[in-house]
Amino acid sequence: MGKTFQIITPELQEWIEKQKMFFVGTAPLSSEGHVNISPKGLDSFRVMSPTCVAYQDLTGSGVETIAHVKENKRIVIMFCAFEGPPKIVRLYGQGEVILPDNGQYSFYEEKFPKHKSTRAFINISLSLIQDSCVYGVPFFDYKSERDTLTKWADAKGENGILEYRALKNKQSIDGLTGI
Repeated sequence: MGKTFQIITPELQEWIEKQKMFFVGTAPLSSEGHVNISPKGLDSFRVMSPTCVAYQDLTGSGVETIAHVKENKRIVIMFCAFEGPPKIVRLYGQGEVILPDNGQYSFYEEKFPKHKSTRAFINISLSLIQDSCVYGVPFFDYKSERDTLTKWADAKGENGILEYRALKNKQSIDGLTGI
């Protein structure tokens, strides 16, 4: 049976830090809007404190998470064990988008690996932490991180990435403001 936590305990933090992948879930306020779930990797997650986490948001073809968090702040992070004992951890909270023009941006930049494709950091104040056993999730073997995004960003260059964001990240699929 799952447990509820008020904080990220040291044991839970240790488990989270071993995970190679996590999922981000957000939704717009409108019931007509689309729920979004995004997989993340590349060492882009940090526990900032027992009640606060952050992740490095890298340039992608969409901007749903940023648009939803800017609109209503609701966000959930899910970690899933693909090796070892079955376990899922969900971190529910209120998100804040930290863009390069934010005075806190350099603070977050120091906490994460350098990526040319970094477009923002998402800081999350946690309101609920839950774990559960998940007996139906299969085992997977981790091979390595993909280098596709890094190669793409290197090929685009700084100006090319900015042009891509202006084209693809201006608004969400539901028309909400992105970046």
